[in-house]
Amino acid sequence: MNLLNRTKNSSRQLWSRLCTSHEFNKMTTEIPKTNHVPIRPPNTGNRITVLSIDGGGIRGIIPGVILEYLESQLQELDGEKARLADYFDVISGTSTGGLVTVMLTAPDKNNRPLYAAKDIVPFYLENTPKIFPQIGGPFGGIIKLFKALIGPKYNGKYLKSLVTGLLGTTKLNETLTNVVIPTFDIKTMQPVIFSSFQVPREASTNVQLSDICIGTSAAPTYLPGHYFENGDREFNLIDGGIAANNPTLVAIGEVTRQAMKEDPNFSPIKPLDYARYLVISLGTGSEKQKQQYNAKIAAKWGVLGWLVNNGSAPLIDAFTQSSADLVGFHNNVVFEALNSLGCYLRIQDDTLTGDLSSVDIATKKNLDDLVRVGEGLLDNPVSRVNSDTGDFEPVPNGGSNRETLIRFAIELSEERKLRESNYTHGRVLK
Repeated sequence: MNLLNRTKNSSRQLWSRLCTSHEFNKMTTEIPKTNHVPIRPPNTGNRITVLSIDGGGIRGIIPGVILEYLESQLQELDGEKARLADYFDVISGTSTGGLVTVMLTAPDKNNRPLYAAKDIVPFYLENTPKIFPQIGGPFGGIIKLFKALIGPKYNGKYLKSLVTGLLGTTKLNETLTNVVIPTFDIKTMQPVIFSSFQVPREASTNVQLSDICIGTSAAPTYLPGHYFENGDREFNLIDGGIAANNPTLVAIGEVTRQAMKEDPNFSPIKPLDYARYLVISLGTGSEKQKQQYNAKIAAKWGVLGWLVNNGSAPLIDAFTQSSADLVGFHNNVVFEALNSLGCYLRIQDDTLTGDLSSVDIATKKNLDDLVRVGEGLLDNPVSRVNSDTGDFEPVPNGGSNRETLIRFAIELSEERKLRESNYTHGRVLK
């Protein structure tokens, strides 16, 4: 189950090939390694670095595997204390991705990230069966259907106890790098984006991280909505996937807003200067398009049919998948139009079937199978949305996701070293 042991040989071969290049040797000898102090602002370097993690329940295991690999490559470069929060200006996540975002950025007692990336998968393997307890036996299907009719499938008590115990009273403004986590307020019928950037402008959004985690993961029909107050403001939150299941565009939007407001930490970066971005967007997998439904079938559905059908919730699946696909399509078109496709990496598996495509079937077999899906994604070819067809297709001569993550790790490491050098000497971006 240990990803690093299984991939050690192939990683070393890739490293050997990369590290013998003239460009890499020149790059790594110009700037010394640095201690792991908080990430310096973008105006002391050349790039804006963004990590985004989709929603998807138990399928958060899939990006967990990818994040473990990326962090291991950064540790190869900068030492075992390296953490993802040391390298990204913004980490954004929706629903289960929001939980992972907080795990990577919330401070522990030593003011370091609460979790290393290698701890994410074990966390899911241990806790998701308790968040989503399975009902077996001959009447399991009937019991599930009845529960879906009268309320959410799961009471959410374990999740609430878990995140409250881990995070205590830690608030949004205490994260170790900027975070952007979408939710949706069912009372106002408006998205609520919990963003580190907005806290100085909207003090009411500086809420406890535990409330953000519970709110962004409160998927309709699965977990109950979450109510809490902060000062004079009340929040009535449900799943962030209602607003943005793929939060990449929301994260980039927050950075763009800072640039437009001439935030000195981002100046003189231009809002559409996408060549300066380095964006990694991680999906949680999606069901293989097997044309399970059609208009004739859907025409017969009432409320129950839209909410429960063959073990899935067609209405929920439709809007979360469509919003994620549209964001991926938009990002691909914009980065391509601005000649910056090399700055954007989307890793997604759109071939999941059966239990693998569920968000809550937390059996040991299914969880272990999701780990294997994540591992397989590392060696899949880099793929992008075809701007003409909308299909997710391999990039010709684009290499594998593993190779691209190694390249991105090198760029992240060197950006961090450059920033630290410039910050120490009082230099800013030109």
